[in-house]
Amino acid sequence: MSGDARTVRAGRRTVEVHRPEKVLFPAGPEPEHTDGAHGDREYTKGDLAEYYRSVARFMLPHLRGRPLMLERHPDGLDGPVFMQKNTPEHYPGWITRVEVAKEGGTVTHTVCDDAATLVYLADQACLTPHRWLSRAPGVERPDRMVFDLDPAGDDFEAVRTAARLTGGLLDELGLPCALMTTGSRGLHVIVPLDGRLGFDRVREFAGDVAELLAARHPDRFTTAARKKDRGDRLYLDVQRNGYAQTAVAPYAVRARPGAPVAVPLSWDQLDDPALGPRRWTIDDAADQARTRPWADVPGRGRSLGPARRRLDALLG
Repeated sequence: MSGDARTVRAGRRTVEVHRPEKVLFPAGPEPEHTDGAHGDREYTKGDLAEYYRSVARFMLPHLRGRPLMLERHPDGLDGPVFMQKNTPEHYPGWITRVEVAKEGGTVTHTVCDDAATLVYLADQACLTPHRWLSRAPGVERPDRMVFDLDPAGDDFEAVRTAARLTGGLLDELGLPCALMTTGSRGLHVIVPLDGRLGFDRVREFAGDVAELLAARHPDRFTTAARKKDRGDRLYLDVQRNGYAQTAVAPYAVRARPGAPVAVPLSWDQLDDPALGPRRWTIDDAADQARTRPWADVPGRGRSLGPARRRLDALLG
């Protein structure tokens, strides 16, 4: 091991983390609405690699087989950001790739199938892996549907209400769902699917659910894509349900002061007054993971067929 690198054991492989003392999250004043994030502490590339190594067994089931978009910050939060889709040629051969269609050609995405890949991506200053909602080889058929609950400001109480009402409607439709902080401003409500339908039909279904919620609660919610049309209402965002769109992965670190993490929740935790979108950081997200917050979420996704019929009846 050279003086400017650290060897990390990750699963069956060892990975070199170069310049582990390089600061990626500078210390600074405690940011407002941290909800647990410690903005006054700095975090290094070594800290990032160790965090991803520590949560690998919890995170990998949500990543395996999925094309990734890698959010890289080689010079930390204060430097430029690179949203990387195509896998560079210098990446090790043991890292999984998947070639997917795009307009006018193809792109070869990185896939994270093991702990060593997570650590390697941390060495590349990938703070946040954003995942597709489908897996190879069936990348054209999503097995996840996501409702992104995005507040107009930092009104997290509005997000709590939106999560309860979204979960309630999905329960009416017979669709189990899971809850996750985004590590940024809001929450994601995630529905496991059986992967039989294409993206267009899944996004159409999600859009109809959002429209029904907005119709039931017009003073609270909106589906307006343009910010100027939303006012103070919470935006029910379903656009992540399109082909080649991505959503932040469970247990991914976000590029914000204090290194907050997108963390799965149990529905009971929604009532915790200490809860916020940045409640957990790389210091304690692994502790939350060990509680198995999604233990009650069915392992097999549901078909949208029966739910579509129930939704059509509600829409009239």
